[in-house]
Amino acid sequence: MSLASQAKSVLSRILLCRTATLKGRLYECPTCHDQCHVYNSCVDRHCPQCGGARRADWLEKTEQLILPEVNYFQVVFTLPDQLSGLILGNRHPLYDLLFRAAWQALDETLRKTGRFQPAAQLVLHTWNQRLGHHPHIHALVPGGGPSLDGEQWLNSRHPTQPRRRKPFLVDNTELGRSFRKHFVDGLRQLVGGGKLRLESAWQSLQDPPQREMWLDELCATDWNVFVEGPPHGRSQPTDVLKYLAAYMTGGPISDRRLISDEDGVVTFWARSKDKAGANRPEPFSLTGTEFVRRWTMHILPKGFTRSRSYGGYHGTKRAAYLDACRQLLGIADNEPLSTEDQPADAQPSEPMCPRCEVVMQCIREQSRPSWKQVFERGIYADPTLYSPMFHIDLQPHHAHPVEGYG
Repeated sequence: MSLASQAKSVLSRILLCRTATLKGRLYECPTCHDQCHVYNSCVDRHCPQCGGARRADWLEKTEQLILPEVNYFQVVFTLPDQLSGLILGNRHPLYDLLFRAAWQALDETLRKTGRFQPAAQLVLHTWNQRLGHHPHIHALVPGGGPSLDGEQWLNSRHPTQPRRRKPFLVDNTELGRSFRKHFVDGLRQLVGGGKLRLESAWQSLQDPPQREMWLDELCATDWNVFVEGPPHGRSQPTDVLKYLAAYMTGGPISDRRLISDEDGVVTFWARSKDKAGANRPEPFSLTGTEFVRRWTMHILPKGFTRSRSYGGYHGTKRAAYLDACRQLLGIADNEPLSTEDQPADAQPSEPMCPRCEVVMQCIREQSRPSWKQVFERGIYADPTLYSPMFHIDLQPHHAHPVEGYG
């Protein structure tokens, strides 16, 4: 299998995460004098081992957005499958468009139906349970905000059921149609302006009549937009953060879903597509090569921002927006999470001695070498550095790249 340079670079870093090659710290127990090495992490954003630190960082930043008197909703915007091939060849512009269309739909619909200033934290996911390409946006959206004139606090209400107790944000069908319109309008501009790379299967889009016919087919059905309210009818800030952390910071597959890697076949848990299966997890197998191919499809373009803030949560508006929210709600500034509420991934910085149960002391520390230094040493000459799951040729060659990276 041939990999593009960016995919090779990411896999190379992950293979070396927390190994002796990246150096680290040597710890010693002050009581029994046992020693242990703690090697440096690769800090690549795609690395599953580094996910805990990213999750803790996301939680720390996002807890500042959560207010105790507000209900929060998760909104998922999903693109039709027939766009997948076009997106893989144009990931940066079309992922950007996905973000933009999702926010425009939220902003437009909430201003019209809720009549308050909207805010949202959006995160891109590109996978499904079987690691196929399935681009969609998860959005954290407050179910209320300052009125458009800023004079009062307004909560989102059902248009025909004013006494409804179950929290309501927006009508998902109306939101989905707004999302579809904004995405299709943006797609029309990108294709018509020659901003997309069109492979042979998409050459027909260069012809305006055929392009409009294809866009009309995309608009023939409603697009999937899912709105999920608070699980128990009311949002608790800590519960919101813990629940969303997996959605907002997770990768294509977690370690707990892996079952085995034997004889060149990787088996993992994936939810059933059969409705009769009640969406229960079931074993699903791929060859090692296909597993790597699918996993690398979800490596984001270099420099691409996966998590973005809009409306009141935007960096330039956040402080003033949250101050206005607190003033209108009559609440004080957020207090930090208590120690017992911290995520499990937020481990102490110093290891504990397993025998004496005391904190070990660092007696030697080496900083992580630059990736240029690592790669120039020819470390890949040692096959023991490979993980069987990613045992592929990482040396440069001139074969055709994996789809979506050319």
